Amino acid sequence: IQLAAIGLLGGDVRLPLNLVQNHLDLLTKKDRPGLKRAMKCSDEELDLALTLIRSLDPKPGSHIGGSEPEYVTPDLIVRRSEDGWIVELNPDALPRVGINHTYQNFIKSGDKSETNDYLKNQLQEARWFVKSLKSRAETLLKVGSCIVEEQIAFFEKGPVAMKPMVLADIAERVEMHESTISRVTTQKYMHTPRGTLELKYFFSSHVGTDAGGEASSTAIKEHLKELIGDENAKKPLSDNKLSELLAERGFKVARRTVAKYREMLGIGGSSERKQVF
Repeated sequence: IQLAAIGLLGGDVRLPLNLVQNHLDLLTKKDRPGLKRAMKCSDEELDLALTLIRSLDPKPGSHIGGSEPEYVTPDLIVRRSEDGWIVELNPDALPRVGINHTYQNFIKSGDKSETNDYLKNQLQEARWFVKSLKSRAETLLKVGSCIVEEQIAFFEKGPVAMKPMVLADIAERVEMHESTISRVTTQKYMHTPRGTLELKYFFSSHVGTDAGGEASSTAIKEHLKELIGDENAKKPLSDNKLSELLAERGFKVARRTVAKYREMLGIGGSSERKQVF
């Protein structure tokens, strides 16, 4: 449709139109010789057609009826001071709940009427509810502070320095059940100098290192992105080669694990990344 629209404006789209309508399989395989034979064109003509195709919007429907972006209000704020890293509750994320003193004053001491008993029970439940909210906020702050203490290297150096950490590590430090930590860190966010991150982001599995220590899967993925980002696009690195390069950096990562992490990052295999045009 986009090519047809360009044609209506006077552009010569016969070759690129022929390519996308009849030879997408060759384009997908990046078979340049096959495309030239099928369309009986020169290198220059093929390059012009490919340049025009690359200029098109791959997701034209995304401009129509898109949903409103969702904004996250962080529950915690992390900032750096002269004394180190400080973790605070975000006042904008805290529920503003209190006891209505007008209704509280209706309760009369010594009054055993049904209405007075009802008001006393409701006041007790309200106080319990307010106390529960305060306790939950204190737990969140305690867990968030512990996470920051454990992941200082991340805040100093970025994802490549992320330590391996699981829920049980934090549960042990704050003396709470692992299920409590899981609940507290789910859909809770922390605003940091490195962006607004879900607390769950800081938990990851571990990978062995040559030095006998451990590295987090998050750090490995960051190294993987760096290696692929620096590769020769015409000779992309295979998963085996990536595994070898990670080993040179001190990380013991099997080829299967490299493939798994690569797919989790949304990065295609070497054949998909190869650029031949």
